[in-house]
Amino acid sequence: MIETIEQLEALYGTPKPPSLVKVVDHITAEYGAFIKLSPFVALSTVGPEGLDCSPRGDDGQVVFIEDDKTLVLPDRRGNDRIDSLRNIVRDPRVSLMFLVPGSSMVVRVNGTGRISAAPDLLQRYSKSGKDPRSVILITVQEIYFQCARAIMRADLWNGPVEANLPTAGEILSSITDGAVGGADYDKTWPERAAKTMW
Repeated sequence: MIETIEQLEALYGTPKPPSLVKVVDHITAEYGAFIKLSPFVALSTVGPEGLDCSPRGDDGQVVFIEDDKTLVLPDRRGNDRIDSLRNIVRDPRVSLMFLVPGSSMVVRVNGTGRISAAPDLLQRYSKSGKDPRSVILITVQEIYFQCARAIMRADLWNGPVEANLPTAGEILSSITDGAVGGADYDKTWPERAAKTMW
């Protein structure tokens, strides 16, 4: 087992210069262009109960640039567990991972988050006539792009949808011995989701 930083560094060696110079503490024009084109981001947080990684998506830009140190993530409709928001209230550390369909590049942001329910902010990020319930204001501490090899190896944007994936209804039914979920849940989900998208 590898248990020290020295062991890790001996195994992996020294990062090449591009891996180090790509990290900056503010949103450059190039990183900003990527964020503006990203409809999907994974939000990671940490709290007393542990870690959380939450997918966030929209039918266009999902995170907005307030200035070169500040990002805004509207909190759209979801499952109301508010795991990420609970964590941010107690520990502001956040990490974002942006994806753009068709691109093998990933952009990552590390920073701190605050939650606002200020009416002017909520109205600014209204979608289909519905305000988000809150917005997360993220102060950027570092931003950089990730090596493209993971996306390339996965052939993420070209692979077929796996036909044998279990459905949400099947997962719920299995966990609850049939009390929740099932085929009817899956059948009615698209219509329910369409009515409550924002």
